[in-house]
Parts: sequence; structure tokens; C-alpha cells
Amino acid sequence: MKYLHTMVRVSDIDASIDFYCGKLGMIEMSRNDYPDGRYTLVFLAAPEDVEQAKRERAPLLELTYNWDPEPYGEGRNFGHLAFVVDNIYATCEKLMQDGVTINRPPRDGWMAFVRSPDNVSIELLQKGEARPKTEPWASMPNTGVW
Repeated sequence: MKYLHTMVRVSDIDASIDFYCGKLGMIEMSRNDYPDGRYTLVFLAAPEDVEQAKRERAPLLELTYNWDPEPYGEGRNFGHLAFVVDNIYATCEKLMQDGVTINRPPRDGWMAFVRSPDNVSIELLQKGEARPKTEPWASMPNTGVW
């Protein structure tokens, strides 16, 4: 068995591409419109997975955009997507500057949570060992849910 991708339904393709690619730094690998089914599929890869994704079409994040609007619940039962980052503090700082709420700050130097425009929880984990606890992160409260 081999992991291929996770599919997430999105309600605004432009806002989702801005979040996943513009803010999180993922790379768009392919995009296909299916007029008969009235949907678009966009496949994204994390920067460190691009070469593997080119060869194997995995691991990927599939964004599914249905052209006919329908409300999506927050899908808390979905769980979350997880990405490892080189510097948890720098990543969270950049996301905050880009207007993303840090729902669970990296108080421990190890883990943080943010949410996509469609309220999908995104877990960010520090690559390697946890970074030393530092302010303002160490005393920053949670915001919302993740």
C-alpha cells in the first residue's frame, strides 16, 4: 500500500490556492477542469515532495472545486493535514503577516495549527527537535478552534 493524496473540497478556488500556495508555499502540480461533471481538480505538493510527486503522483493534496456552490460544514471529523516545516516560528510569523490566524500557537516550539479558508485544520510541525520556547509564542493564547 502507498499513500497517494488527501482530497479537500473547497468553496473558493482562488482563496484556497492563495492559502495553500501563496501562504503555505505548496506547489501546484496540475489542474484539470471537468465541464461534464462541473468541477475542477487541483493537485498540490509540498516543496520538498515535488520531485517525488512528479515521478509518483504522490504525496499530493487534491483540491476539489465544485462549480455549483454548496455549503460545506467545518468537517471537524476530517481531522487535519500535517506538514513539517524548517522553522515553526518563522513559518507562523509569515502566516500571521499574510493575515492567517494562528489557532494554536507553537508555544512548545514544536507544533502549531492554522485553518484554511474552508476551515480545514492544518498542523505545522517543527522539523527535527523542538525549537527552544520563545516569546511571543510561549505565552500566546489559542484563538478559535483547530
